[in-house]
Amino acid sequence: MTRGGRRKDRTAPERRCIATGESGDTDRLIRFVLSPTGEVVPDLAGKLPGRGAWLTADRALVRAAIKRKAFSRAFKAQVSVQDDLDDQLEALLARRMVETLSLARKAGAAVTGAEKVRAKLRLGDAAILMQATDGAADGIAKLESLAIAAGEGRISRIRVLNSAEMGLAFGREFAIHAALDAGGFAARAKREAARLSGFRDEAVMDLSSGQQTGLQVGQPIRSVESDDDSEAPVTGARKQDDR
Repeated sequence: MTRGGRRKDRTAPERRCIATGESGDTDRLIRFVLSPTGEVVPDLAGKLPGRGAWLTADRALVRAAIKRKAFSRAFKAQVSVQDDLDDQLEALLARRMVETLSLARKAGAAVTGAEKVRAKLRLGDAAILMQATDGAADGIAKLESLAIAAGEGRISRIRVLNSAEMGLAFGREFAIHAALDAGGFAARAKREAARLSGFRDEAVMDLSSGQQTGLQVGQPIRSVESDDDSEAPVTGARKQDDR
């Protein structure tokens, strides 16, 4: 029981962030272990043997932990930490996000292409609408509005990958929109996206669970600006619509 008589929920494990000192569930934390040579190694899957230290998935906190020698205090030893650990973590987390989408696609639990995504949203089959960070604002806003209306606030909206990274997950040059079915892949995608968002300024999430960055559930991320339904990244040439 916690103070005030409220029963503490022990269903989810909690760990303490070595940078902030705050405890929380592991969805937004990254585990680190020491290599035999005393180097700090990220354990993104949380399965490597040995004593672990946990750090909130946030670029500024990673840099602060390095500067303040928080890893040495956590492991009670002199450790070696790469100066570009924050950049390494971003790359590793982006790879895990791409792999999650790829696995979902191979399992038939994810689709890409504006029309396929639109159909899945209208049928109410989607748990997540994922869109590229460099997609055209008006095209993104249209599908977001549809997700809000069709899902009645239950569909999570995530933007953490760029169009090339999303395309890699779907075996094509680029992809702007994707929809994931409810289930294990959607849950994993939310966890990976939450961690990756701490390293990308352009990342935006509006999760149906209520854990979002700067948004309220059911609030559109952007308003519709025009009738152009372009699927091409905003920095590139216009390409085939159904991506």
